[in-house]
Amino acid sequence: MSKEGNTAIVTGAGSGVGRATATALLNAGYKVTLAGRQADTLVETISMAGEVLGEGLAVATDVTDETQVATLFAKTCETFGRLDLLFNNAGTNAPGVPFEELTVDQWQLVVDVNLTGSFLCAREAFRVMKNQDPQGGRIINNGSISAHVPRPDSAPYTATKHAITGLTKTLSLDGRQHNIAVGQIDIGNAITKMAARMAEGVKQARGDIAIEPMMQADEVANAVVHMASLPLETNVQFITIMATQMPFVGRG
Repeated sequence: MSKEGNTAIVTGAGSGVGRATATALLNAGYKVTLAGRQADTLVETISMAGEVLGEGLAVATDVTDETQVATLFAKTCETFGRLDLLFNNAGTNAPGVPFEELTVDQWQLVVDVNLTGSFLCAREAFRVMKNQDPQGGRIINNGSISAHVPRPDSAPYTATKHAITGLTKTLSLDGRQHNIAVGQIDIGNAITKMAARMAEGVKQARGDIAIEPMMQADEVANAVVHMASLPLETNVQFITIMATQMPFVGRG
């Protein structure tokens, strides 16, 4: 059975920030369940970690599917004995089209993955963390810079990330009496497949296209590991990590 404090689930672990974070946690000695739609990419993430102190378990999971999410958490507990950390990271985006051209299906997909998926995973984490001994654990939600400010043509993504902030605050309150610490990491311009277009030029608020500075996803992973390493008596409620020169603070 795993000792207290070093068993984690990372969603969206097959690429990007999720992959970097799962690898960093494995290297920090965590036992990590990697969740994502494609089992082969999860196995690839584990192999990329190389010789590590921790142990990896790949569980193909669609976070929008209630049954699959329940299975993910059950397999984690069966394998590692408990759950100490959930990194609620899985996310998707819609095409950057004018708002009036968005389809209901495009809107619904982003809501299902980014918001409902985070809800389903957090709910299972609460169930496990409340009932295990010792009680408690930590949830870290991926909020994104879009939890603060929008980009042009980003209504579905921005709306769901603002909603994640509300979810984080509510879960932080509801988790207090059960020793569950809940925080949020808001990420700006990490080098991932989803954010690759930033380096090629993206639409700015004034309508022009500009290339934006980027940072390594490993830096985000290190921040998550730091948040996770704190005792449950201490919580990073919100943290913003971004490329220093990205147009976020100020007027762009």
